[in-house]
Amino acid sequence: MKKEAKKPDLVVFNEEEQKYDAALKPYGTSASSPVIQPLNTASWKNDGIQRVNKQLKSKFDEVKAQYEELMQKFQYNDLVYNAKFSFEPNIGEIYHLYNNKKQESFLSIIAPEQCSFQYLGSFRLNSDKMWEKVVSESNQEE
Repeated sequence: MKKEAKKPDLVVFNEEEQKYDAALKPYGTSASSPVIQPLNTASWKNDGIQRVNKQLKSKFDEVKAQYEELMQKFQYNDLVYNAKFSFEPNIGEIYHLYNNKKQESFLSIIAPEQCSFQYLGSFRLNSDKMWEKVVSESNQEE
């Protein structure tokens, strides 16, 4: 087996196909070809980073709002379930939460206009046994 001489670097020869293929290359192969320079991708990356950060911040704010809403529901339920009441609340009915003179919370069916205790809010028991705060007409609270 005869060892073939290696072609010079400036000659574009395909060893596998045993032919010259300089004209088929997607880039210049002669010394007079334009210089191949890497693209400046910094602006593309920065734009991508800004878009992704904006999207992630939007999603974070959405999740944070859901978390705060859940925490508020938890606090309302904790407040009402820890209040004193001597009756079984009916689902769908509105009840009113007050503080007595000893600053103990209690649940009542008496409306805030008919009661002299410190009013804390009105709540409705839903079918999942969760208390939902309702807006009363007299005290536009939420």
